[in-house]
Amino acid sequence: MQYEFLKQFPKRMKHVGAYMILFANSSQKTIWKQYGFQKQDEQVNMIFAVMLYIMEQSLKEENCTIDDIGAYMDSLNMRYFGKNMGYEDCKSLGDFIVNVVLSNEGRPMYFDGYDFEERAYRTMNVSYVANRIIYVDSEVRRTSYYLTEDGYNLLLSTLEIESNMKLTIHEMIFKLHLEKQSYDRAVDDIKNVFNLLRVQLQKIEEAMSRIRRNALSYSVADYESVLEANLDTISDTKQKFQSYRELVKSRARELEEMNLNVRRLDEKEEEKLNNLGIIEGYLNRAIDEHQKILSSHFDLKSLYTRELEQLSQMSFIRRFSLRNELYEKLLTRPEGLGRMELFLRPLFGNEPDKIYNLKKSTELQRPIRKKEAEDGEAVMEFGDDRWMEEEERRRQEKTAKYEGSLKLLLQAALGSDNGEISLETLREQILAQEPGQDAEMLIHTLLPNVQIFKEIMVELLKGREIHMEVLREERRNYISEASGGFQLNEMLLNLADTYGLRMRKVEAYRIEDGKVVTFEHVPDETGRQKTICCSNVLIRVTT
Repeated sequence: MQYEFLKQFPKRMKHVGAYMILFANSSQKTIWKQYGFQKQDEQVNMIFAVMLYIMEQSLKEENCTIDDIGAYMDSLNMRYFGKNMGYEDCKSLGDFIVNVVLSNEGRPMYFDGYDFEERAYRTMNVSYVANRIIYVDSEVRRTSYYLTEDGYNLLLSTLEIESNMKLTIHEMIFKLHLEKQSYDRAVDDIKNVFNLLRVQLQKIEEAMSRIRRNALSYSVADYESVLEANLDTISDTKQKFQSYRELVKSRARELEEMNLNVRRLDEKEEEKLNNLGIIEGYLNRAIDEHQKILSSHFDLKSLYTRELEQLSQMSFIRRFSLRNELYEKLLTRPEGLGRMELFLRPLFGNEPDKIYNLKKSTELQRPIRKKEAEDGEAVMEFGDDRWMEEEERRRQEKTAKYEGSLKLLLQAALGSDNGEISLETLREQILAQEPGQDAEMLIHTLLPNVQIFKEIMVELLKGREIHMEVLREERRNYISEASGGFQLNEMLLNLADTYGLRMRKVEAYRIEDGKVVTFEHVPDETGRQKTICCSNVLIRVTT
């Protein structure tokens, strides 16, 4: 056969046919719309929910009549789907699913899969459920349904094994077939193993691509999942594959020596020798793929660390407002327009022509990072201590403002009856305080300035759902340097530890009610009074 990968094609087509016949029996049936299941997605979900119930009853060896299925569907509808159906409607729909969709009204179901070895189509029977007659209370005759082998295979194929176990299981099957000298099956097994390694490498490459585009869009959970899969893959795979390769080489050598010295190999032995050659080739490729995964694993870690460090350093970039620093100053002093080229010239300056300096090629070249570190130490050595102390004092004051605003939001949510509060409700509660110092102090604590409040709300909405236990686990497992800017995760942990706030999960959502929450007389960083108009945001804290 020219294309070896087409050997088991009818078997693959039977799995495909099981889905196709199921969908063909269900689609274009108007009975679904009578009960409110308009979308095909809803219909398929209900079919598989019923099949899972039949499988559960079959495994427990309990009866599964149409009455039982109707009661089960009625319970699902009341708790989850919410369709306008009563018990009799659910029973009628269950009868349709079992007898029409799954049983094809009693008519046998077939699917043709092309057999490339026989050069003809092979007709394969597909059956999902079967039935038997039972007697309820020794008198009433009922029909009980149970899953067939095809039904079990269909459902078991919908829930794959955990990804970290796939490689181990396929490797064990390959080992068993290799020991039994079932080399034709071992070829398929080693191909599956190689495909899993290739998929893992592609996951790493996709993760690195996402991190390069935007590291914040790549969650810690995704990063942890890829790292764990990498560690499971590279733990001892290479040694196993090398031992398998030596075993395959020795068996191939035995067959070759037999062909040369003892007798000519028959057709089956030649097929075995050919399969051993294919297995050895895939083992070599699997070892190469393993090495690529190992190197990509460390590249991924260094890339993620570097991107996050660069994002954290962005908080140190100094920015200024063109309106405040340029436009308004020009309005007060128009004579500055005559020297605008001093301000604009650097923006349009061309890069200097690069030339090759022969003297530089003979000088001792130092690493750039080391030189930058030495330059930084020199600045610190001649720095003004009082200036450094003043900078530290300002940083602490700004951090205290962040903490006060965030603590007020969390305490307001924890103090409510249901553990949640909106900005609109919080504003009303503050304004309902007795007029005087208390209300003004609360407003100043919540909104120390425009930039701080805006940054806190943006980070909360960006995080959406923040699990405190995940943050603690991350802090235990990773050592990070103190950041000079606002870090929401660090501040949440510090507030929980310092003030004893019992928080398991913090959530923030934008309420789509069209309302605008307004806070007046809020200062910005320059001290100017402004009015903040923002969407209504819900803060929920789960204890």
